Amino acid sequence: MDKKNEMIVNNEDELTNIENIYQDIRNKIIIAREKMFKHIDTTMTEVYWYVGKITYELSENSTKASYGKKIIDVLSSKLTNEFGSGFSSVSIRRMRRFYEFYPIWSAVPTELSWTHFQELIRIDRKEERDFYEQEAIKSNWGYRELNRQINTKLYDRYLISPDKNKIITESQKNKIEKQPEELLKTPYIFEFAGLKENKNYLETDLEKALLSHLTEFLLELGRGFSFVASQQRIKIGTEYYYPDLIFYNRLAKCFVIIDLKIGKLMHQDIGQMQMYVNYYKKTQMIEGENEPIGILLCADKDDAVVEMTLGDNVKNVYASKYLTYLPSKEELIKIIKDEKELYELAREEGVENV
Repeated sequence: MDKKNEMIVNNEDELTNIENIYQDIRNKIIIAREKMFKHIDTTMTEVYWYVGKITYELSENSTKASYGKKIIDVLSSKLTNEFGSGFSSVSIRRMRRFYEFYPIWSAVPTELSWTHFQELIRIDRKEERDFYEQEAIKSNWGYRELNRQINTKLYDRYLISPDKNKIITESQKNKIEKQPEELLKTPYIFEFAGLKENKNYLETDLEKALLSHLTEFLLELGRGFSFVASQQRIKIGTEYYYPDLIFYNRLAKCFVIIDLKIGKLMHQDIGQMQMYVNYYKKTQMIEGENEPIGILLCADKDDAVVEMTLGDNVKNVYASKYLTYLPSKEELIKIIKDEKELYELAREEGVENV
């Protein structure tokens, strides 16, 4: 073999070797990211479990019953001052009960969220709690469906029925579809769009980038989403409007309208989305479908503005943040923790649009 051909062969071998190394590293990164997202909610649940463990052990080691209450009240005050409403006295008591029922962290099922566990710890009987836990995982129940099955005494009906398969099958007939807020993510990560280094992109650039990576975009949105249209022209009165993106979600059985905002969300943006949702409700909904929902994806939002603009009567418009880069694990945990605390507070106060 002459030197020229030998060099070509060596270069091809080197390129092949580099490509193999690249693919190996790439796969490791993808797996690591998938693990991080899968366990991010579990991380917060583990924090709540740990709070429950500490408060349980301290009160158990005390001879005074009043000491346990004092611990919870003092911790609640200090934690709430620094971290927000997610650590009220009531919430900490739930965490303590959570630990009592699940004293071994490695045995806690990671498929379920903290909201699921808040339903499960209402059940005193372990065998009943185990039943609902397993059914929730197997049937992919949202927390509202879990609540319905508990309240309709599925477990008791299952025990006394000679045809247990029939009871399980019939329990699915009036299944509550997952609610819109259960479809939302916080935050959405659009790193695949390739805009991280571009600090001056426009909303049209973001939309084009998302559509050019539609498969990745659908995966990021979550289960059940199908793409319908972009910039679909609709006429309201004498004016034409163009919602950025229209999807349909088969799990929620409704249209999902998405508008992209590269800056801070303004009250005008929220009002416009309300108009879009009303339009699709009146002109596009058919029998058997649920009302459309609108999602405003923004780089930043003021929760007080969102709450005041929507008021108490609008239930189908939501605002969520997006990032064009993958944050660190610490950043992501903080974002999700802040949003979950806000959501818990909104649920307690009857506000469902934050």
